[in-house]
Amino acid sequence: METITVPRTSAIRERGRLRRVLGLGFGLAVTVGMTIGAGILRAPTDVAARLPNAWLFFAAWIVGGLYALIAANSLTELGTMLPRSGGQYVFARHALGPFAGFVVGWNDWLSTCGSVAAVAIVLAEAMGALVGPLAPHTAAVAVAVVVVFTALLWRGVREGDRAQRLTSALKALAFLVLVAACFLLDGREGRSAVPASAAPAGAALAAAFIVAMQGVIFTYDGWSAPFYFSEEVRDPGREIPRAVFGGLLSVMAIYLLVNAAFLFVLPLPAIAASNMAAASAAAVVFGSRGDLVVRGLVVLALPSAVNALVLAASRVLHAMSLDGLAPRTAARVSESGTPRPALLFSAVVAVLFIVTGTFEVVIARLAFLFVANYALSMIAVFVLRRREPDAPRPYRAWGYPWSTILSLALSIAFLVGMAASDPRNSIIATLLVVVSYPLFALLKRRLPAAG
Repeated sequence: METITVPRTSAIRERGRLRRVLGLGFGLAVTVGMTIGAGILRAPTDVAARLPNAWLFFAAWIVGGLYALIAANSLTELGTMLPRSGGQYVFARHALGPFAGFVVGWNDWLSTCGSVAAVAIVLAEAMGALVGPLAPHTAAVAVAVVVVFTALLWRGVREGDRAQRLTSALKALAFLVLVAACFLLDGREGRSAVPASAAPAGAALAAAFIVAMQGVIFTYDGWSAPFYFSEEVRDPGREIPRAVFGGLLSVMAIYLLVNAAFLFVLPLPAIAASNMAAASAAAVVFGSRGDLVVRGLVVLALPSAVNALVLAASRVLHAMSLDGLAPRTAARVSESGTPRPALLFSAVVAVLFIVTGTFEVVIARLAFLFVANYALSMIAVFVLRRREPDAPRPYRAWGYPWSTILSLALSIAFLVGMAASDPRNSIIATLLVVVSYPLFALLKRRLPAAG
């Protein structure tokens, strides 16, 4: 049986270790911060275009939340059984071996760095719309956003905790204010009429629902955020389940409220015809100031995502370094509990993605593997239940094995749907796994594994 051990080299000990100081507040904040982003402002448009029926429209958002809850049920067992920071990399390496960990870890790290770049760009664009002189300098502003948050997180884990809770609270408040404005401010008389389109039926309805669900599930992605920090939670067996399920239910409630608010001020065909549902709803409620309102919402909402993603990326690289699957220097931790080299490497890669404009390519080509990570984590649940039946499991997946089977089946179905809708990037992602093995073998020779 392969076990994960943390190397106790004097260099690492001198630099400190990750500190067990985080609580439920951080777990809830990082879940909300990493999950809710610009997706909820745009995704309703795509869902409405595929499912031009209010009941089907809401059903997609409810089913997406239920899928996330079912998946969280299985992964939370792993998160409490293996309370080590690093996300799903930890699960894959422990259950399926170093190469699976290598693939999951590097894919997770690179796509998370790419997501940092993407969110920073959207935030910079919104800031440019609000502050005119910034508009021509989107890339520079995005780089500055990454640098500012990296400098803040450099100070220590407690500063990262405070920043995450503050920015996530602002995000939740901003969305709730938008919801309240849609319901309370009178502006519906000015909305334009858009002819309704016929809802699909039979096989066409099933196909439309599956395609619509892809956008919904991506919008929910981020609920696994607490697993990146398991080692730093004071009582992981108790707090991780609360953070995962509490955070996910909070996100689900906000998403349903936001969509209900959009439907209150706009007919479903108008949502489907808009470029961005939030902008169209804001135009009805706030008139000509609607665009500025949405830009302001983005400025308030996205800093928490930047903070959470930068934190998560550093933890993945740190965990891989401890196991010899990344440069050893990334294993160092400051006395304040921050893996500073891993934080710096992650920020540098995110900045490179911004200045070269390659983050869209990276995210598109690794998205297939990112979803595959969830399927591998479900498989890890089965492997560890069989291989380590007596290992402590503070949280046990309810309904096992059927709940995990259902979650795995849904993950595989989602992968098939992604492969069908984007075969080119799916094939490229699969080839990247194949050609990565020589690099994995080279790393294993040069950087001996800890376990």
